[in-house]
Amino acid sequence: MNDEFYMQLALNKAWQCQGLTYPNPAVGAVVTCKGEIVAIAAHETAGSSHAEVLALVMAYETLTSTQVAFDSQNAQKAHAFLLNLPQDIFSECTIYVTLEPCSHEGKTPSCASLLQVLSLKRVVIGTADPIEGHAGGMQKLGSVTVGVLEDDCKALIEPFLIWQKRAFVLFKLAQTTNARIGSDNRYLSCSASLEHVHRLRAVCDVLLVGGNTVRVDRPTLDCRFIQAKAPNVKIYTKDDNFDKGIPLFSVQDRNVVVTDNLDFLDTPSFVLVEGGEGMLHVLKEKIDWLLIYQAPKLSSHNLTYNTTMNLTFLHHTQKDVDLMIWSKRSEQ
Repeated sequence: MNDEFYMQLALNKAWQCQGLTYPNPAVGAVVTCKGEIVAIAAHETAGSSHAEVLALVMAYETLTSTQVAFDSQNAQKAHAFLLNLPQDIFSECTIYVTLEPCSHEGKTPSCASLLQVLSLKRVVIGTADPIEGHAGGMQKLGSVTVGVLEDDCKALIEPFLIWQKRAFVLFKLAQTTNARIGSDNRYLSCSASLEHVHRLRAVCDVLLVGGNTVRVDRPTLDCRFIQAKAPNVKIYTKDDNFDKGIPLFSVQDRNVVVTDNLDFLDTPSFVLVEGGEGMLHVLKEKIDWLLIYQAPKLSSHNLTYNTTMNLTFLHHTQKDVDLMIWSKRSEQ
């Protein structure tokens, strides 16, 4: 196996948490020992342990056949535990991480400082940290290789770079294999896809929908499938003539704003868009990425996205029976 193979495993793991780590970047890590994979992990939520820390705790468990007695997502406990291990426990290990280990102290301790103390055999990094003030982690380390699958690792953190300066706009759409977006049943997507959407709703700053979607579908737009707080909603429309009995207006502890102005997209944030053809046309030049949930079914329903847009596929995986495709607008 070569460095690219292990880095690809780290990338694949990180994509599972894409968007869910907001406002942090998605990061994956793999630990090997004498050519054997002993851990694969990804950063899961902001404020919890970073990918490197989770992977190292998992590696310890694999190497010692011992399960730790604390929650490895607790960054403070995980760092303290790893720092108290015998210094040579990871001496034959290599860690592959998609993004340069953080050198700064924030909500979690510095991963670069941790790796410096643990003295792994090698540290292989996909791409340097592009944020000013965050870089410098690799300078603390010994045997470092940088730039493995660099373009792919940079693509992974593109949302993170965008929401530093303006809204990262992610347009979510669900469709059948023949691109129909209407359904005669309540839901077009499978339950795993629906839960994933609710996880994205739970972390986004704003859920943006079109007025027609609200009037016709009468949605709730909450996070009931994961028992989380409902997102704040902005309804883009020229006509504020809604039936306030529509469920989304009665969800507690959320802010619903009706607007005909998209200037809020200039503010650094994560905006998730759920809408039909109208919203796709309105936002066509403002969409950064599209997240497509494709159900394994054909439909004679007449609703579809009747538009032209070139896409670049970034990553795909499955959510149960559905195909999930991360993509971005392409000029080609």
